Amino acid sequence: MNIKAFQDYYPDHLSHCYGCGSLNEHGYQIKTVWDGDETVTTFTPQPYHTAVPGFVYGGLIASLIDCHGTGSAAAAMYKQENREMDTEPSFRFLTGSLNVKYVKPTPIDCTLEIRGKIKEISGKKVTVDVEVFANGVVTATGEVITIQVPDKYIKEIIKNAAKK
Repeated sequence: MNIKAFQDYYPDHLSHCYGCGSLNEHGYQIKTVWDGDETVTTFTPQPYHTAVPGFVYGGLIASLIDCHGTGSAAAAMYKQENREMDTEPSFRFLTGSLNVKYVKPTPIDCTLEIRGKIKEISGKKVTVDVEVFANGVVTATGEVITIQVPDKYIKEIIKNAAKK
């Protein structure tokens, strides 16, 4: 069975994010899906993601937590409203706050698993708790407080994309 990732539902005008945008050829292009009540993304670091030999640069870990959190927030809002992810108006979220705790060094020679749990949905704010696993061991945790992008900004993005 081929499960469609949350990011696969993003329309082109909202698909340029460095972390999760399918149209950003230099980005991570992460793909996030539901796994029960949790969300999951996998990512394989490359040698250029090195902090010190053998270990992942912490900024990569933070940005993976960030983008995993915002994608999870959008999916959670669609789920709460019992809507399909390709329905309008679009739910898109930006990071309001990102808190990352590095538990132990993250080895670079494995595929990372990033898991999220929706902690709270309050109006246009969704809080997501995230854990990063390397070889089954938690190496970092994060809390992402996301804020829904207002429709007026999405309409402005669409208008500007049409001009190009």
